[in-house]
Amino acid sequence: MPSFHRDHGQAPEYNQSQNQNQHHHRRRKLVNTHHSGNTHPLIWIAAILCTIIAIGVVVAGIVVFVGYIVIHPRIPVVSITNAHLDLLSNDYAGLLQTQLTIRVVAQNGNAKAHATFSDISFNLSYQGQPIARMVAQPFDVAKNSSKTLNYVVRSASIPLTPEQMEEVDESWKRDVIGFDLKGGARTRWRVGPLGSVKFWTNLECELRFRPSNGSYIKHSRCTSESK
Repeated sequence: MPSFHRDHGQAPEYNQSQNQNQHHHRRRKLVNTHHSGNTHPLIWIAAILCTIIAIGVVVAGIVVFVGYIVIHPRIPVVSITNAHLDLLSNDYAGLLQTQLTIRVVAQNGNAKAHATFSDISFNLSYQGQPIARMVAQPFDVAKNSSKTLNYVVRSASIPLTPEQMEEVDESWKRDVIGFDLKGGARTRWRVGPLGSVKFWTNLECELRFRPSNGSYIKHSRCTSESK
């Protein structure tokens, strides 16, 4: 008569596996319920801040564009409009004496904004030999106006090298002599809602004269550039 054996060892493993599956199923439900909840308040705050910043940038861009179209700002400039060689003298000892009158004009081409010029400084030299440094106190220039600075520059006896002495002699023969002028100024002006605008203006050019009569040769425009 056949005998039947009942395996009592497998039932606990099956029950244990079933319990684990139910446990994992409940954990998945808990996780899914957590992610399906409301958005965290910090995320909303960050989104609102980003939106406000984006709107501010757009509005600022529109204000700048409209302000530029309406006001059309122009950068103030500094120019050498005229000059004269009052004195040019050199001797056999290699000493040079000179005197120049130089007219510097600060121009504000803005029709709706005053301009301020400060840190004004220009260095005059000949063949690398310093002659004088021209400065001025800060000043304002009205809308669409200009201010003239008249400098009278007189040098002491400047010792020249043999090469520079030869260059002066050649200048007398050609009736053309040049002096180097370098310098600039800081400009600032208020452009309506755009606020205050600042620029450095750099001036670098050669002033050329006729030694025979001291007249200024306007071979090119000597006007500052901004940076």
